[in-house]
Amino acid sequence: MNCPFCHNQHTKVVDKRDSCNKPVTRRRRECLKCKKRFTTYERIETLSLYVVKRSGKVEEFDRDKLKKGILTAVKKRRIADETIDELVSEIELKLLNGKSNYVKSTQIGDMVLKGLLKIDKIGYLLFASVYKDFNNLADFKSALTNLEN
Repeated sequence: MNCPFCHNQHTKVVDKRDSCNKPVTRRRRECLKCKKRFTTYERIETLSLYVVKRSGKVEEFDRDKLKKGILTAVKKRRIADETIDELVSEIELKLLNGKSNYVKSTQIGDMVLKGLLKIDKIGYLLFASVYKDFNNLADFKSALTNLEN
């Protein structure tokens, strides 16, 4: 494993955690050269998932694209990267355990909203404003009313 900071090839595993309900192994590593620490995740390569967009276009599921979308929505919020990674892993696992290899983008968006609601309500609103295409203040008021109930 190469160090993401100095690109040295020699690192050591400091801590390893297996998750009993997720197919992911988390490893904390330390570079033997620069001594900086970083986290890597190991997961089993699984079946291909395909996302059916609103336009009808089909593309392969991209975990990094999902994470980037969530991070973009909550970039000014103080949410730990590990929390976002857990949400992405949870969504991916649910999709992989689904009945079909084809999933609608709206289903993924709803899963993100549900997860963000548990993590951060402001993050939920920020994501919802883009995902649900809020056009005016009434859309935000409606979302706020739903949050309060």
